[in-house]
Amino acid sequence: MLRMVPLPTRPFHARPSLHRALSLPAHSRLALTGRFRAPRAKTYATDASPSSAAKVTWRWRTAARYTLYLLGSSVVGLGVLTGAIFLHDAFTYTERNIEGVPVSPRALHPERGGPKNLPVLSRLLSDIEDDEKRELVGKPHLVIVGGGWGAVGVLDKLSPGDYHITIVSPETYTTFTPLLPSAAVGTVSVRSLVEPLRKIAARLQGHLINARAVDLVMSERLLEVETIVPDGKSERMYIPYDKLIIAVGSTSSTHGVPGLEHCFQLKTISDAQAIRKRIIDNFEAASLPTTTPEERRRLLSFVVCGGGPTGVETAAEIYDLCQEDLINYFPKICRKEVSIHLIQSREHILNTYSEAISRYAESKFMHDSIDLVTSARVQSVGPESVTYSARSADGKMETHEIPTNFVLWSTGIAMNPFTQRVADQLPNQVHKKAIEVDAHLRVKGAPLGEVYAIGDASTIETSVVPYLLELVDEADKNNDGKIDFHEWEIMVARIKKRIPMAEEQLLKVRELFDLYDSDGDNSLTLNELAVLLHEIGNKITALPATAQVASQQGKYLGKKLSRVAQRSAVLEANGLRPEEADEAVAGPFRYLHLGSLAYIGNAAVFDLGRFSFMGGLAAMYAWRSVYWSEQVSMRTRALLMIDWIVRGVWGRDLSRL
Repeated sequence: MLRMVPLPTRPFHARPSLHRALSLPAHSRLALTGRFRAPRAKTYATDASPSSAAKVTWRWRTAARYTLYLLGSSVVGLGVLTGAIFLHDAFTYTERNIEGVPVSPRALHPERGGPKNLPVLSRLLSDIEDDEKRELVGKPHLVIVGGGWGAVGVLDKLSPGDYHITIVSPETYTTFTPLLPSAAVGTVSVRSLVEPLRKIAARLQGHLINARAVDLVMSERLLEVETIVPDGKSERMYIPYDKLIIAVGSTSSTHGVPGLEHCFQLKTISDAQAIRKRIIDNFEAASLPTTTPEERRRLLSFVVCGGGPTGVETAAEIYDLCQEDLINYFPKICRKEVSIHLIQSREHILNTYSEAISRYAESKFMHDSIDLVTSARVQSVGPESVTYSARSADGKMETHEIPTNFVLWSTGIAMNPFTQRVADQLPNQVHKKAIEVDAHLRVKGAPLGEVYAIGDASTIETSVVPYLLELVDEADKNNDGKIDFHEWEIMVARIKKRIPMAEEQLLKVRELFDLYDSDGDNSLTLNELAVLLHEIGNKITALPATAQVASQQGKYLGKKLSRVAQRSAVLEANGLRPEEADEAVAGPFRYLHLGSLAYIGNAAVFDLGRFSFMGGLAAMYAWRSVYWSEQVSMRTRALLMIDWIVRGVWGRDLSRL
């Protein structure tokens, strides 16, 4: 018979010590109070536990909830965007009353005058159509000839109401020229590089006359222009001005090479479109079975004359087009027969950049099998070939010929016909490539404060010798006809103020004085000064003909002219004549070099003076970022970004448009 034996019990203290109670686990402390059941022993199995399944379910529910949030917000955002577009269209497409618009009689029937008895546009059609424009008619008339980087820089810094502004340009838009090589092969659309000049001038209530400047009558302050009309006929007329800014750019230098009519240039949108058509036409003809192997090689031979940024970037863009797009849609034999040649007269391409950048670009082109022909001179260009001369290994000059159906000429600049005409009218204008201006960008020989020139159309004077007698009169305090060291210091300050580009040559004032004091009498005679100033002028390097220089000059001139207009009453009260206003409101122009960059085919190079940066995709995206930020408007920035995305996803457009 079984008997129940009671288990031994442990005496329970009604009030355990605080230390012992706190040392117990949480569930044990709760058990002491009778409010917690001791947990059961854990068991493990191969199947997922109920808690794991709950976690998975919770995660799926969270993901679904956030997905619904995202979809809902997208639908709401799309609805708001659609509604905003609808409202915009509703308020945009409305009828506007244009009845009774006032027009000046002199705009409808211009008077004739000037040396050639041409119509004088003293009033324009929109001069008095509203109160704001009517007020501007009484302001000084500022005429800007050209629509490039310099002209846009001026317009960017002028304030509304300063001047009655008229832009004279053969094009109705401004072009972002650094990306023309990309537009020539379809990497970006030409529409992404242009901004209408009328939109830019609208902020200033300015006018645009689609015409070409042909002559200048400074004595009567008349600009002669030739209009561009659809029927092919042209008409000439005069535009009066109070201040004139010449910003017409330049043309390509021929260097006396015959046959350049067979070459392409790359300065305008039309040039880029023509190059693109020729490239596509060449590939289409080369892909025909009836084309002979010799003709196919000639059609697919691309020659670029000039190793500067434009030539290098164009060669790189043509290589990218062939390597990334044409190879996928044309017969493979066409890609095999492609040859790209770059002819440079100097020893290295990109010779204005640092030596490291030049060598990096050359190694990149050699890797891409682009034929570099350096230290060579183009002798002639024919319809089917290019002839050039170069020295052989033994030092003898040899002549070579490259069969080709595409030649790009990009070798230096020359005067625009209008700037040549202006220079011919003025004394002491002996520069062969541009109009010479002073440090305030005023055309030398023209009436002070009336005619300015900026960008490729101008070059800032570097010679100090013409100011020798004037500088001596200012510095020779004892009138002994000699300049001692103290007077030389005064003269140096005057030279720096008149020609800021000479500052680097005048850092060692004492050394220069002692070097040219040939007789050792601690003074400089007129002859010694003439030799010294001549040597200084020869060492000054002229500013390059780049978009960066033109933009900075335009912005400087825009700021200065705005100050002249706003302080005209103060200047007049102080007895300053209009021609003295430039120096009263602003110092001379000083160029700040921000660096040079170039694209070399899925890679880019940056020359920042003391620092150089070159590389592959990272440098290329940095190059794109710089050019994207330099766009004229948000519209072109958006279009440019879209073009790069489209090119990256779907490739370049190979249509012949």
